Amino acid sequence: MAGREDGNREQPTPAGPGPAWAEELLEHLRPAGRDVRRVVDWLAGAVRGSVALQDAAGNLMAGTRLPLDEGLVTDITAGRIASAAWESRERHQRLVRVGHPSHTCVLAVSREVPFDRRAADVVTHTAQVIELLLTARESAAAGHRLRRATADLRLAILQLLMVEDTIAARRVAAGLWPGLLDADTACVYVVESDPAVRDRIAEECLDSTREDALVVRCPAMDGHVIVVSPRATTGETLRSLVGRHPDIFLGGSVRQSLARTATAYGQAVSALAVAHFRPDKTAVYAERTHPERLMDPEELRGWTARVLRPLDTLPHHTRAELLATTRLGLEFTAVNAAKVLGVSRNTVRARMERVEALLGTDFADLTVRAVVHLALNTQIGLPDAQYPDDTGSPTLRLSDLLSGPAVRTWARDLLGRLDADARNPRRTLRTWITAGGNAERAAQILGMHPQTVREHVRSAEPVLERQLLAAGTDLYEVVLAHLAVGDLDPPVLRRPD
Repeated sequence: MAGREDGNREQPTPAGPGPAWAEELLEHLRPAGRDVRRVVDWLAGAVRGSVALQDAAGNLMAGTRLPLDEGLVTDITAGRIASAAWESRERHQRLVRVGHPSHTCVLAVSREVPFDRRAADVVTHTAQVIELLLTARESAAAGHRLRRATADLRLAILQLLMVEDTIAARRVAAGLWPGLLDADTACVYVVESDPAVRDRIAEECLDSTREDALVVRCPAMDGHVIVVSPRATTGETLRSLVGRHPDIFLGGSVRQSLARTATAYGQAVSALAVAHFRPDKTAVYAERTHPERLMDPEELRGWTARVLRPLDTLPHHTRAELLATTRLGLEFTAVNAAKVLGVSRNTVRARMERVEALLGTDFADLTVRAVVHLALNTQIGLPDAQYPDDTGSPTLRLSDLLSGPAVRTWARDLLGRLDADARNPRRTLRTWITAGGNAERAAQILGMHPQTVREHVRSAEPVLERQLLAAGTDLYEVVLAHLAVGDLDPPVLRRPD
């Protein structure tokens, strides 16, 4: 509540004669002048008096507090009368009801001389203007609350998709966006902009997709907007948006099942890194050859079931929660995974540590992360198959999966791209992986500066067409390539491979 203790009747410039006061009053309805307190101050000057705007509870909203007849104020706020006049030998007062969406207010004007026709008209019309401003402010606040609630709901739907709870995600979305998630597959896009303009870009994404897509302000990256859409036209729509803005970029995934939204999100982020080097500032995740596609599906599925078997003793919902959290935790940092899931980073770490304990391994080892990542993606990426006791062949090892001709050829071709560089970044990369992605430890082993290690790894990214400095699918594929050619030893899990 605000008001000046010394009154507001001594305004230097009263309103002009005739209709000039009306023009001045209307100026307060312009977008730049919509301030109730300024209107109240203007009224005090226009009638050469003191003005108070207060609510039914007596709280001062603008102006200067005045001694008022409580009975008159009660009658006005209760709606029994619309206005009232009161006078004594020293003071003359006018009280006018001001409507408000949530409660009624009273505009009180006090001055030393009686109210003439002009002063009375000024008070009446000012009350109408204040009513409009209060209504607009209330509507704007309600609109803001609605937009915030809708944004929170979109984020909740995305978080459900990230943990593969597609049934709950569809149920939540059906109320506001019927049919949005009816499809079995969708693409994920990430639009990157300056954080200062992200809200405007998000609104443009909503407008351009006509709410045929799930548009979410990324909780982990301040400049990112995530778009999940089953519509084939969304990609072109977003590319047009990028073309209209000089400083935004777009990365998109290939089409994935809704249960693999987290995987699609990782693909979109990977493509976004490539978009920064493209003239059109857009990129779609390359449908390149992935190592798991070169392996026998049944053998891969059987090996996966055996690797993840220690988790089968858990209740179904607990197992699903641990697997979904670990999958995201391997793709992103614990902090970012926590923001995406809507939980604390300690919760993410605790769940991943529990998986580590069950698997009898350590996620600080990049080869472990790559192997478990392969198992987790296989678990949702291949159709269910039946195996005796869900274990597959008990003698099948990871090295068997990686020793097939197709996988080894893929690995040799991929890593062979680095051989032309005289700096030997392949050796640096191998050592860096062995050191858990720690440039300082790798530098000690190699006898070089940590910044040199980072430069070698960074220079390998465009050659391999994969992000390496950020954990995720790209890095894990490169780790698997090293395992396939024998440059790295396979990791040890609780159940030997």
